[in-house]
Amino acid sequence: MKKGFTLFAAILTLFGCNTQKKSDSNADAKKSKCLVVYYSQTGATQSVAQEISKLLGADTLRIDAEQPYTGTYEATIERGKKEMVNNELPKLKPFDVNWAEYDTIFIGYPIWFGTYALPMASLLDEVDFAGKKLVPFCTYGSGGLHSSVKDLKQAQPKAEILNGYGVRNARLAKAPAEVKRFLIENGYLEGKVEALPEYSAQQPVTEEEVALFNAACGDYKYPLGTPITVGKRTTSSSTDYCFIAQSTDAQGNNVEATIYVTVENGEKPEFTEVVR
Repeated sequence: MKKGFTLFAAILTLFGCNTQKKSDSNADAKKSKCLVVYYSQTGATQSVAQEISKLLGADTLRIDAEQPYTGTYEATIERGKKEMVNNELPKLKPFDVNWAEYDTIFIGYPIWFGTYALPMASLLDEVDFAGKKLVPFCTYGSGGLHSSVKDLKQAQPKAEILNGYGVRNARLAKAPAEVKRFLIENGYLEGKVEALPEYSAQQPVTEEEVALFNAACGDYKYPLGTPITVGKRTTSSSTDYCFIAQSTDAQGNNVEATIYVTVENGEKPEFTEVVR
């Protein structure tokens, strides 16, 4: 199996509710030359890539499949499944970049089948990023940052994989503010942001919290699960919830899922990520 591609990576590892810690190695990224390389099918990932590039003054590189993924969502899924079953990666259009010029590379992609999209898998198969600092960012329907980072570490074992950023397509309007916070928190951009508290210990959900969970998740096209316990935190602009729910994975197996929900001041509840 090719190193940049993990078959059916939708079987994910359950992660806890703690926030990510800033990596000490990020401090040097502000002084190094950065590249934002990304694949975007619908334009969602491109918008995040452009925001990162704008804030950092970084170079950008967009990769594309030689045979583009066009047509309906269903057509893309059908083609992707066929390529995965046949262990085939799409051939990329030629691109011109001197990787040696960059110490820190932001790697952007939409989530397909629980991991990075197949064109990004092709890039990771073609290029050895040994010694580079890789910063993943992604867009998704429900989640996939954590599972794609796990696959990225397997695909590029000699690279340093740093904290990543992910955003739901439904919350793309929130991305500019979130990206800026992410870059400041992780040392890529000067500035100050509010320190986020830890989530409280998990407690059995109340009827009110179940109603809030359903309000946040009920409109999603796939059932996300039944909440069992919840932890909370309060910031100056929101109340955030970390639900542990009984759910099912892509194969229909019963699993626990961590589902993050936020209620920003004056707005309705939204779920931000599902981690199975």
